[in-house]
Amino acid sequence: MNPKIEALTGGFAEPVHQAQSVFRMMMDCLARPGTIQSILPEIEPPAPMGAAAGAIALTLCDHDTPVWLTPTLAKSTVADWIGFHTGAPLTREKSEARFAFAEAGSVISSFGCFAAGTQEYPDRSTTIILEVANLDRGAPLLLTGPGIRDTASIAPQGLPEMFLRQWSDNRALFPRGVDVILTAGRHMLGLPRTCKITSREV
Repeated sequence: MNPKIEALTGGFAEPVHQAQSVFRMMMDCLARPGTIQSILPEIEPPAPMGAAAGAIALTLCDHDTPVWLTPTLAKSTVADWIGFHTGAPLTREKSEARFAFAEAGSVISSFGCFAAGTQEYPDRSTTIILEVANLDRGAPLLLTGPGIRDTASIAPQGLPEMFLRQWSDNRALFPRGVDVILTAGRHMLGLPRTCKITSREV
């Protein structure tokens, strides 16, 4: 497909209704860490962005929410697609981003470069939408914390190598810190800054 046409298509057919649906799913994922949700709207963001990540962008981003993209996404039609469908401005500064998107296999060197909010306004932080290969075929990880009864188990495949170390550093900033939403195709899984993530023996 022509990149210019691709940037103009593939969005929500019913923006208000479908954005509300995705928003509820995302909030449920963050309220109940470890829960996998699947988006309902049939959308087609340009590659390499997956459908769930694209749906989150269409739901959360607007002209008041600066967006950071990995270099690969920024050079792709994804940048124009987000701009056309949401009006969100792109930023090269991670600390300015309200939302950050990373494709599967990308490397984020540190969560500390993103906005962590303040003690007074911890919500003024970046939410990172991180695409992975799969949400249930990787090494098992154990979650504990608010919204989890006892423990929850997840097994995302394709997490960055230093993810657990980065997450531990991020959690130490509480109530400041970033939240992460893992996506894989049409599926999403929320990791709020409140949850503790540890490796689990198989």
